[in-house]
Amino acid sequence: MDSTTWVGATAKQISRAVRRGDATATQVVADHLEQIAISDPALGAFRVIRGVEAITEAEKVDDQEDLANLPLAGVPVAVKENTAVAGLPTWHGSAAARTPEVAEEDHEVVRRLRGAGAVVVGVTKMPEMGLWAVTDDENGPTRNPWDLERTPGGSSGGSAAAVAAGLVPIAQGNDGLGSIRIPAACCGLVGLKPGRGVVPVDFGDKDWFGLVENGVLTTTVADAVLGFSVLAGMTLPKLIEPSKLRIGVSLRSPAAGVKPDEPNVSAVSTASKLLVEAGHDTVTADPSYPTGVALGVLATWFAGAYKNSEGLPLEQLQPRTRRHIALGRAMTRAGLVREKQRATWRERSIQFFADRSIDLLLTPALATAPPPAVQYSASAWRKNMWANASYAPYAAPWNYAGLPAIVIPVGFRPDGLPLAVQLVGPPGSELLMLSVAGQFEVANPWQRHALV
Repeated sequence: MDSTTWVGATAKQISRAVRRGDATATQVVADHLEQIAISDPALGAFRVIRGVEAITEAEKVDDQEDLANLPLAGVPVAVKENTAVAGLPTWHGSAAARTPEVAEEDHEVVRRLRGAGAVVVGVTKMPEMGLWAVTDDENGPTRNPWDLERTPGGSSGGSAAAVAAGLVPIAQGNDGLGSIRIPAACCGLVGLKPGRGVVPVDFGDKDWFGLVENGVLTTTVADAVLGFSVLAGMTLPKLIEPSKLRIGVSLRSPAAGVKPDEPNVSAVSTASKLLVEAGHDTVTADPSYPTGVALGVLATWFAGAYKNSEGLPLEQLQPRTRRHIALGRAMTRAGLVREKQRATWRERSIQFFADRSIDLLLTPALATAPPPAVQYSASAWRKNMWANASYAPYAAPWNYAGLPAIVIPVGFRPDGLPLAVQLVGPPGSELLMLSVAGQFEVANPWQRHALV
């Protein structure tokens, strides 16, 4: 952190400084708004920047008498554009998909962030209706701060780009088939998808039949714990050094014909060695990914798009989105969204941990490098499908099962892009995964920000 600015500081550092009187929320927010003005034109991370409003809200934080009780006092945060922020439309990735009216009140997770003292500096971009693991719109692609020619992932791509570039220390995102974890892996961040029912979702019929979970993207484990505790409505926990764990390791891809490339295999090997050095046992443990699960994931994804499109001007949506919706309509009418199938997969996934006597599962986060940052919204549906499936197959099964999962940075690819791994756990294992992530961070510290 430059001594003349709070840009680059962690959320934990900022909140402590504001609570102690070593900084003001107004100063911190002004510093970050200035950096956004400098850096975001090249990144395209933000849909809307709340300059004047954010300063006014920061001043209100400074005027509060109970700063000591605000865990995010003065922390600038970004909110994904499908999550309601009072006074703004909820964009959902495009002008065609946005709600016609401005939100009258904050979404519950935004309310909790503000209630903890955070200041919303803007809303971040996502692909139309959150359907893709790449982020772009009619104005062009959002870019990865580590390499402007690469995507930051999706659908929480704008949130990930903003955090990785140091424009905010923490950003809200949501994850329906990997939309927090994939951008976290692309951008070298910590990205936690909580298990089902831990953090409010409240997206009505836009939650993809219950696949979507809200969470945060951060540059440190401590900030991930802080953000998660606020969203989950819990007292900030103190992470306890985990006792000896038995951790399964798997390279098996959930997608037929897709395998991890050598850098991602190496990332899992590095992570496995770090776990052993931390005192844990690792064993090979490959989940079975039945064909029915893959088809169930696809059907729910397509049908979710169809359900979400009700009331939208279909002719104004992107061609790839219209194709997705049409397939979703057919799958819905064919009855291919089957809750019983999901429940069975959840039971099998939970039983997998018991049968293998493992506490957590380690997998690659991605199969390949992030794809190029191009305007996928102008490309054919088939190209979009291949771009998504071929690089990011590891996240979706755990949304379908409703289990918690986290992505953790572990180094860099030969081309300089970040590498990451995924940890998956049974229900209620969020804090355990964060504790293990903390061990990774101590043993193998990562570079927190890209130098844009």
